[in-house]
Amino acid sequence: MLIGYVSDERYIALPDVLLEFISVSGESRETRSRASGAVHLELPPGEYRVVLQKPGFGAKFSRIKLPVETPHHFRLLTDGLLGYAWPKCVRSGESSEFRVHSVEAYKLELWRYGYSPEFVKSLGWHDEHGPRAVMQTTPDGDYTQTGAEWNKVGYANSVHSQHVPGPNRSGLYYFRANTVSGRQFSFPWVVAPAKPVAPMAVLASNITWNAYNNFGGRSNYIHADGLPPTPTINSRSELKRYSDAGHFTWGADNYPPLSFDRPEPFNHIDFAERITNPIEGRQACHLAPAEWRLLGWLEQQNFAYDYYGETQLDDGTLDLSKYRVLVIAVHPEYWTRRMYERVKRWVFEEGGKLVYLGGNGLNCEIELLPNGSMLCHNGKLTGLSVAGLGGYESRYAIRHESEANLLGVVFTLPGAMTGAPYRVVDASHWAFAGTGLKAGDTFGEKSLHMRCPGGASGHETDKASPSSPANVKIIAKGMNPDDGGAEMLTFDTSSGGSVFSVGSINYVASLPVDENISKITANVLRRFLG
Repeated sequence: MLIGYVSDERYIALPDVLLEFISVSGESRETRSRASGAVHLELPPGEYRVVLQKPGFGAKFSRIKLPVETPHHFRLLTDGLLGYAWPKCVRSGESSEFRVHSVEAYKLELWRYGYSPEFVKSLGWHDEHGPRAVMQTTPDGDYTQTGAEWNKVGYANSVHSQHVPGPNRSGLYYFRANTVSGRQFSFPWVVAPAKPVAPMAVLASNITWNAYNNFGGRSNYIHADGLPPTPTINSRSELKRYSDAGHFTWGADNYPPLSFDRPEPFNHIDFAERITNPIEGRQACHLAPAEWRLLGWLEQQNFAYDYYGETQLDDGTLDLSKYRVLVIAVHPEYWTRRMYERVKRWVFEEGGKLVYLGGNGLNCEIELLPNGSMLCHNGKLTGLSVAGLGGYESRYAIRHESEANLLGVVFTLPGAMTGAPYRVVDASHWAFAGTGLKAGDTFGEKSLHMRCPGGASGHETDKASPSSPANVKIIAKGMNPDDGGAEMLTFDTSSGGSVFSVGSINYVASLPVDENISKITANVLRRFLG
C-alpha cells in the first residue's frame, strides 16, 4: 500500500531512502522509497516510529498512524550549512536565538553591515560530543506554513542556549557561520533602536524577503496555493509556470500562509563581498544584499538613520511621529493595510517625508498572523496588466486602493526585466542641483544589478497613473524598451509632507557607483531632512 512520499527541503522527490517502520510492540519492517519518492509497504493498522536514512541527508525519526487518509509527506534536510535568527527583527537590547544547521563544527561571528562589513564579536565554535549533533531536522508535511522549528528538538538543556542581545547601534547585522571544511553561510538580523535616535528611519523589506523565500518548497511564486500532492521530479515537466502556457502565478481562490520561521538562503552574502561589487544571482539583486547597498551608501554620505523591519512598522515598534523622513527601498512589494494607512496618514496629515527608492512597491496586501506567518492576498489573476487585474492597477488596489495614491507611481509590465539609464525631463528641479545635468541628458548608466544590467531604471519599473496625486511632477524617466522606463517624480501634500519616488528596483544598485544617482539622492535627503 502507498504510505507516503519522501522529499527534501525543496520538495524534490528523494528515491532510495531507507525507511524502517517500528510498531509499538517492537516489530520492524523496512522499505525504500521509489523513483517518485513514493513509500509502499504492507503494514497492519497502528502507530509506528519511522527511521529514515539516506547518505547526504540528516537521519531522522517520524511518527505515523496507519492507515493514512492521505499520503504522509516525510521530509529530509540536505547536509550543509544554513541558519537564521529568531526573531529576525528586534530592538537593541532584545535577544534573538541563532538557529544553525550544520553537520560539522562551525564558528559563528556577528558583523554589522554598513559601508564595509564591521566585525562585532565572536560567538565561538559550536559542536557537541555526539556525532553530527548540531544538525537540524525539519518537520514532516508542509512546514512552509508552520515553520522550520529549528532548535526545537534536542535544545532543552540550558547548555544549548544560543541567544544574542541586539547591539546598541541600530542597523543591518549578519551572522557569519563557517565550518572546518570551508563551508560558509551568512544570515541577516534587523536591529532597531531601543528608542529613536536619528531623524530618518529606513525600512528593511523583510516581508518581501519572506514572500520570495522558497525554503520548504513553497514561496509566493512557487506553489503559492499549496504544495501539490506529490513532490517534484522534474520542474520543467511538472510546474505549471513552465509547462502550461496559459498559467499565471496567482490563480487560486486563497493562499496558505508562509512562515517567517525559515532560513532565507537568498539573503546570504559572501564573506568577501563589498558594497561596490556586482550583485550576482537572480534573487540577491532585489533582496537584502541589494538593500545593504543603500545602508552602506547612507553611512558613506554621513546620513544618520535608524533601521527597522517592515513588521516593526506594522506592530508599532517604529513610531513614525518621531521621524522626519522614512526611506523604503529596492522591492517593498508586500505591505499590510495597517502599514499603508499609517504611512499615508503621516505623509498627508502629519507632514512626513517619504523617499521611495524602489520598484513594484506596496503592490499586494498581506496579513500578518500571530503564529509568525503571513497571508498573501494575491487574488485570482490572469496577468499583471490592468486587464489581467480585472481593471485594477495592482493587487493592492483590488482590496483597497492603488498604491499610486501614496507613492505617485504604480508597477506596470512594460520595462520589466530590462535595465537602462534615466533621461532628464525637468532639469530645473532642485533634485538635480549640482549635477550639471540638462534636459535630455542621461544618468544612472552604472549599476551593480547583474540580473537586469543596463542602468538604474530596471528589473521592475513603476509609472504615474490616474490614481497619482494631481500635483505629481515627473522629473526623469527611464529609457527602457516599450516606453517602460521608471518615472522619477515628486509631490507635496497640504500638511507639509512630501514624496520622492524613483520607481525602479535597480536604482539602489547604482547608488555606490553612479555619481549622478548618488548626488540626486543626497539632494533629496538633505532637503527632506531640512
